[in-house]
Amino acid sequence: MTITGWLQISLLFLAVLLVVKPLGLYMARVSSGERTFLSPVLGRVESNLYRLAGIDTGREQSWRAYVTAMLIFSLVGFVALYALLRFQASLPLNPQSFTGMSPDLAFNTAISFVTNTNWQNYGGETTLSHLSQMVGLTVQNFLSAATGMALAVAFTRAFARSKAATLGNFWVDVTRATLYVLLPLSIIVALVFVAMGLPQTLDASVTATTLEGANQVISLGPVASQEAIKQLGTNGGGFFNVNAAHPFENPTAWSNYLNIFAMLSISAALVYAFGQMVGNRRQGWALISAMAVLLISGVAFIYWAEAQGNTILTAIGVDPSLGNMEGKEIRFGQAMTALYAGVTTGLSNGGVNGMHGSLTGLGGLVPMFLIQLGEVLPGGVGSGLYGMLVFALLSVFVAGLMVGRTPEFLGKKIEGREMKFAMLAVLVLPLAILGFTAVSAMLPLAVASIGTAGPHGLSEILYAYTSAAGNNGSAFGGLSGNTPWYNTTLGLAMLLGRFAYVVPVMAIAGSLAAKVKAPGSAGTFPTDGPLFVGLLIGIILILGGLQFFPALALGPIADHLAMLAGQSF
Repeated sequence: MTITGWLQISLLFLAVLLVVKPLGLYMARVSSGERTFLSPVLGRVESNLYRLAGIDTGREQSWRAYVTAMLIFSLVGFVALYALLRFQASLPLNPQSFTGMSPDLAFNTAISFVTNTNWQNYGGETTLSHLSQMVGLTVQNFLSAATGMALAVAFTRAFARSKAATLGNFWVDVTRATLYVLLPLSIIVALVFVAMGLPQTLDASVTATTLEGANQVISLGPVASQEAIKQLGTNGGGFFNVNAAHPFENPTAWSNYLNIFAMLSISAALVYAFGQMVGNRRQGWALISAMAVLLISGVAFIYWAEAQGNTILTAIGVDPSLGNMEGKEIRFGQAMTALYAGVTTGLSNGGVNGMHGSLTGLGGLVPMFLIQLGEVLPGGVGSGLYGMLVFALLSVFVAGLMVGRTPEFLGKKIEGREMKFAMLAVLVLPLAILGFTAVSAMLPLAVASIGTAGPHGLSEILYAYTSAAGNNGSAFGGLSGNTPWYNTTLGLAMLLGRFAYVVPVMAIAGSLAAKVKAPGSAGTFPTDGPLFVGLLIGIILILGGLQFFPALALGPIADHLAMLAGQSF
């Protein structure tokens, strides 16, 4: 670890902090339907879209109607993307004449991008046509992110309103999130990426002559545009197989910085927007503080673990002073690889600039554990916010039990109905992760796909289902996931992680919206101070620890102990 490394990490978080308030205020105005500086340009476009689609913007929806609209929207997106991937061989903009995906891989990929997971069991530059990349994946990058933002806004309205029967209009919320937030920011970031050297072309490839005189075919395509929404929408799906470790996706230290900054900006600002919309900015800062403490701690731990090195590599003559550089790009080093790994898993991004499977045992444990905490640090755009609010409700419920009072959060009483739905949502993640992992660890056809025997092999399986159910998309890398078993079961885990989670969350929103918003009293537990932040952090860690520690002990922790003993598997 070096002072330079810590300075790089600190400056990135400071840069994000500086945009949280202005971007959060802007998104709060957009979500509330207020006029913004883009209204003169986009207002007519927005109204024309509603007119063409037959949407009555003044007609709001109950939580059931809101969820139904979201599910129908996602189903149509899945069917369209699945068909595009299956039949891309017969479609235009396929200069490399790629064939269509197999049924199980197309199923996995379509679910992956519709759920904002972006798990990739294929190499993009060797599998997908430009049409599939642009019209299929990039479009879903926008729509899945906008869906998460819409759901978060609807959940926010449940706290802002009193005795309300509706949560807004899904179609309006998705349209505004796309038009006023994701599209403008993506255009700016894509242009900056092009200036930094990312390709943006419809050419298939170029041929270069190496120093040895051999010919090398280098894949090209519309990389910059996909990369922009990949990060801003916390999607994570790369144009190339090695994701942000590829020099065309992430050529310099500056592009690496912009990648991480873009990942964090919208998700963090949405939390501030929540505070603005409920009339309590301190509440937004309290949630941001809890997220920041856990995320920064995770990044610091990964950096420390990787700087310690690997005793097995030291034993074969590798200089231990360099730490563990296996699987890392020299142009980023340990600090920026640790920062990227922590942020991409504290979010639901899933992009990587180094191979997580090459991290040390403890270094690999942290990204996995950050996903298992519920992807709320600050999580995916929208999904991280409503996930953190579920933990906030659990925290005030625990606080109410300790002092013998009916728990309240932002003026809404939290009762048995809300707690039942909250626990139903929280239990989805361990059910999908541990259930599929247990079955896969016992099936010979599933075990045959692991790249390394022993604890690390278990970690590969555990990480895969953690990433899928958490809608993250990153991987340990040693697992050969492009098989019918993993394509199918990982797809099902993604579906559960997205939709089985959000339905009870929106049921909570409907229940809270119908309640009277009462002012706080002298006996109300304050939820915008350090005591609540500490309690919230504790609840998140306890839930994660109790649910996943036994599996982690058999995987990455056992891997770490084996490394200390000088053993490799």
